[in-house]
Amino acid sequence: MRTITYTQVQELVKQVPAAKLERAYSMILELTGKKTDTGSPQLDFMKLPLSERRKLMKQQAEQMEAYYKETRGERGEWQGGDFIDEY
Repeated sequence: MRTITYTQVQELVKQVPAAKLERAYSMILELTGKKTDTGSPQLDFMKLPLSERRKLMKQQAEQMEAYYKETRGERGEWQGGDFIDEY
């Protein structure tokens, strides 16, 4: 049996057309013995129980609230002011 290196496999993968990358990824993932990845964080999120989704969304909202409070002054500089029509 011929010895194949990781470099050879990587070079071959670089030649796979973009339209076939998902299929190639799934095949390689299957060879490693792992479950196929959905490839979609949104789909993974929707598969979570409703209570878990609400918990995550609450955490994200709290983080964004803190961020917006922290950057209020900075945002005021570029968001504030009058609208001027320049025709």
